[in-house]
Amino acid sequence: MKDEIHNSLSALESGKVILYPTDTVWGLGCDATNEEAVNTIFKLKNRVASKSLIVMVSSIEMLQEYIPFISEKALEILKSSQNPTTIIYNNPIGLAKNTIAEDNTVAIRIPDNEFCIQLIKDFNRPIVSTSANISGEPTPMSFSEISKRVLDSVDYVVNLQQDKVSTKSSTILKIEGEDIVVIRE
Repeated sequence: MKDEIHNSLSALESGKVILYPTDTVWGLGCDATNEEAVNTIFKLKNRVASKSLIVMVSSIEMLQEYIPFISEKALEILKSSQNPTTIIYNNPIGLAKNTIAEDNTVAIRIPDNEFCIQLIKDFNRPIVSTSANISGEPTPMSFSEISKRVLDSVDYVVNLQQDKVSTKSSTILKIEGEDIVVIRE
């Protein structure tokens, strides 16, 4: 795993795009603070920039660096959730502006995956995590389902967990006052 983290860090630090295993589906990732790198992912996915991306951080402490206010309800969900859960937060700071939706929100997840956590900790910045497919195509649930077009478009493919099959993407929640709105189950 050490070599894969080293190679991934080199790519991320150079503003490149990686293809990597997460706690859910395989993801396309880049430095979430680098607007140019994020733009590369939008182009690769053939996705409109107004449709925001998920960002991953390694811990609640890192999350607090980019989200000045986190509600008690969100913290409770983060601490108790048994499933991969992405939460949409208001008023992020320090992220590339093209990771932020038009309503000034961003979707962030703390992954339950040793490789992802270590990579983000070593990189010391959040990374983008969007499914490894072209927009409109089905989300690949395993490495073998990732299209050749995507494989050929990334700068580095992580050589770990390539036989893993995922059952679903993360749940996406938005907290609005006292209400929790389920965006994706």
